[in-house]
Amino acid sequence: MSFLGTLCILLLATTLAGHFSHRIGIPAVIGEILVGVVLGPAIFNLVHLTNLVQTFSDLGVIVLMFIGGLESNLALLKKYLRPAIGVAVIGVVFPVLIMGGVSHFFNFTWFESLFIGVIFSATSVSISVEVLKEFKALDTKEGATILGAAVADDIIGVILLSIMISMMGDKSGGAQPALWLVLLEQAAFFVGVFLLTRWIAPALMRLSNHLLMAVSPTIMSVIICLAMAWLAETVGLSGAIGAFFAGTAIAQTDYQHQVDVSIEPVGYTIFIPIFFVSVGLNMTFEGFWQSLPFVAVMTVLGVLTKLLGCGLGAKLNGFNAHSNYLVGAGMISRGEMALITAQIGFSAHLLSSNYYSDVILVIILVTMIAPFVLKDAIHRAPATRPSV
Repeated sequence: MSFLGTLCILLLATTLAGHFSHRIGIPAVIGEILVGVVLGPAIFNLVHLTNLVQTFSDLGVIVLMFIGGLESNLALLKKYLRPAIGVAVIGVVFPVLIMGGVSHFFNFTWFESLFIGVIFSATSVSISVEVLKEFKALDTKEGATILGAAVADDIIGVILLSIMISMMGDKSGGAQPALWLVLLEQAAFFVGVFLLTRWIAPALMRLSNHLLMAVSPTIMSVIICLAMAWLAETVGLSGAIGAFFAGTAIAQTDYQHQVDVSIEPVGYTIFIPIFFVSVGLNMTFEGFWQSLPFVAVMTVLGVLTKLLGCGLGAKLNGFNAHSNYLVGAGMISRGEMALITAQIGFSAHLLSSNYYSDVILVIILVTMIAPFVLKDAIHRAPATRPSV
């Protein structure tokens, strides 16, 4: 099937799946992920994760996180930075220790077990952003904490992955950059984020308004978004993180609303649905029954380590019980961050091919469960918005 035909089928299927998901009261992203499961290798094997589908999926993550940054309250993010870091640290420690320790009892080596813990320390906030947006809970103290914690979580995960690859030495298939150099590059990236927000983005957006092009401010914002995503990937972070900070920078200018109303239809028309479909396309049930005990135990732990660990981090920072539950639920999803970490580690021989597909299956199952838990947490939390 040609790519255009595949794209047509996927967009039709995700539109219908999202519609019926809303009708039965579940987040639309679940229906879109299930489209990938049903049409992909797991069931009917009609659609595969080709290079073009993967490219559209990668752009979907970037656009979704850019929109999340555009609609985020920077003052709120700053206000809840401290609890976000606390949530992130405990949310990394719990999976590394608990899921890593339990993995050892399934005949993994200690090194492989530790790496599995690192994989599940990652958080994919993109799916949580979509659910929070759907239920109008993104611009809250809990939403700000989840976003901030996910950024810190990503940085910690990259550092842990860099350390593990460095420990592998020559087995990684090539020379790896020194850890101090990786940390220095990432520090330089965040200095760049500050400069972008304070001076660069406002100047570029003002300049774009004088260009003789239709929707030139929107074009300039996309350039900034892609540039930041590229820079983030260059220093070893997720491109989604760069896109998110690009969005927060544009949000501080006078062009925030204009860009938001221009970008959102493009993202939700084509790129973002393909991202959610790609999560389901990664699923396969090959060898499922033999791996069922491992998959079942790790799926439960994948949910609980973030729910309880990040909830504890929120509690230690003075959040109430409803907020603890909401923050913990918002950090459950692993999605593309865990998939990327698993793929990098697999390529670096941190995990054998015998167990790679099982780990991928657990990541996808946890990611599919996460929106249900988050929706329940949102409905239980009081509908309040703090003033800042």
